[in-house]
Parts: sequence; C-alpha cells; structure tokens
Amino acid sequence: MSDKYEDGDDRRYLVVVNHEDQYSIWPAERPLPAGWTAEGFAGDKAACLAHIETVWTDMRPKSLRQAMGEA
Repeated sequence: MSDKYEDGDDRRYLVVVNHEDQYSIWPAERPLPAGWTAEGFAGDKAACLAHIETVWTDMRPKSLRQAMGEA
C-alpha cells in the first residue's frame, strides 16, 4: 500500500516554515502542524520543492545563524 502523498499525484501543497526558518511542504487540505506557518507559496509538489530550493539558501537554523552573528 502506497502513501497517497508520495505516489506522484497532482495534489496541492503549501510551503511551510517553522520558527527556525526551516522549510517544508504540507498537503493543502490538512491543518498545519503545530509550530509551522504557511509561507505564502502553494502548488504541486515539484513547484513547492523548487520554490524552497530558491528561497532556503542557508540551511542553518535561525538560532545558529544568530549565535554566529548573522541575523
């Protein structure tokens, strides 16, 4: 049995971000998990992942960037 979100269908996803400025995607029809907010971009899985690749250029968590003096 395959996961319905991993089988290549054309579902709509949201790009979400947490308090550490870490990005992910989330199925648009599901309530957002605690600690995550919609970033403002939505589309199919490939479009959302491409958007994340463009905007998430520093993979370090926000707290680490701040500790290193790079707000």
